[in-house]
Amino acid sequence: MPQPSTSDPADNRSDRSGPRSDRSGSRSDRSGHRPVSPPASRPVHRLVPSPAGRVHLVEQGSGPLVLLVHGFPESWYSWRRQLPALAAAGFRAVAVDVRGYGRSSRPDAVEAYRMLDLVADNVAVVEALGERSAVVVGHDWGANIAAHSALLRPDVFRAVGLLSVPYTPPGGPRPSDVFAGLGDAAGPFAGQEFYVSYFQERGRAEAEIEPDVRGWLAGFYAALSADTMPAPQEPDPHFVAPGGRLRDRFPAAGRLPAWLTEEELDVYAGEFERTGLTGALNRYRNMDRDWEDLAAHEGAPITQPALFLGGALDASTTWLSDAIEAYPTTLPRLSAAHLLDGCGHWLQQERPEETNRLLTEWLAALPG
Repeated sequence: MPQPSTSDPADNRSDRSGPRSDRSGSRSDRSGHRPVSPPASRPVHRLVPSPAGRVHLVEQGSGPLVLLVHGFPESWYSWRRQLPALAAAGFRAVAVDVRGYGRSSRPDAVEAYRMLDLVADNVAVVEALGERSAVVVGHDWGANIAAHSALLRPDVFRAVGLLSVPYTPPGGPRPSDVFAGLGDAAGPFAGQEFYVSYFQERGRAEAEIEPDVRGWLAGFYAALSADTMPAPQEPDPHFVAPGGRLRDRFPAAGRLPAWLTEEELDVYAGEFERTGLTGALNRYRNMDRDWEDLAAHEGAPITQPALFLGGALDASTTWLSDAIEAYPTTLPRLSAAHLLDGCGHWLQQERPEETNRLLTEWLAALPG
């Protein structure tokens, strides 16, 4: 889900059959190098070691490594239509379950989900796969994780692709203060609570979501999809009315967006019904810690080659339009920025063919 700047107020049945774990990446040979997997013509599920324990990933293809990082509330499965396309284009595509999601480790401590830890997980995946470098591509929260992976570890991540959420350098006011103030100002959201503040309170969103995970996810996905999102004159689903719930703002019709089938919704719901939502929501509960951790990088640009793809109907691209305009400074090696007309927030699922084309063209043109 979009995060406003704190500086400014292709289905495969094997994908659904469950992971086939391959722990070959968890042991080093006597030379100290981890073995490299053979080329994968079909998606292969693996568990690899990470600072928190393990990362579950799905890989397909061979060639230069492309690490795909999902957002909230998704999983590796959000990249199901990119894995075969990138593999066919000559890349080793690897989609992870971010810490706290799916079959990756879910530490108990809230502070275990700070950005520095998620960057360390990405580095661990690259190392476990026997690689020295990768291109990192992220969507939603995954875009933030990808951006900071590139910022903090340019020795590992040679290029970065951002989907839906633009890069905003560290710095600015404390995030929790910004979010708390969004409902205080006069205007259409006066007296309402921004969804990030709602998510930051431990247990509160879980109490809303977990009694009906499938129904909540269906409504949440629909609220941010181009063909099912509320009309401009309807209440904004990013805000909570006093005493209300976030789901009160979801579309009332109960219609799934065109990109999501009942069977695909079952995949997402099944994972969150098994794991709960706390690990996923803990990302929101670390934004002030990230602000402190990254203070030394205030205003820092990302100097690697970069790509940005956004949906023209996504709140991320309207709220953060200033961040996009700042790209000549913050992403000085940006190859291209594309806003897809008529597209909402779930970009790589709403518009998979266009996303795949833009990604593969960009990847193919990268140096090295």
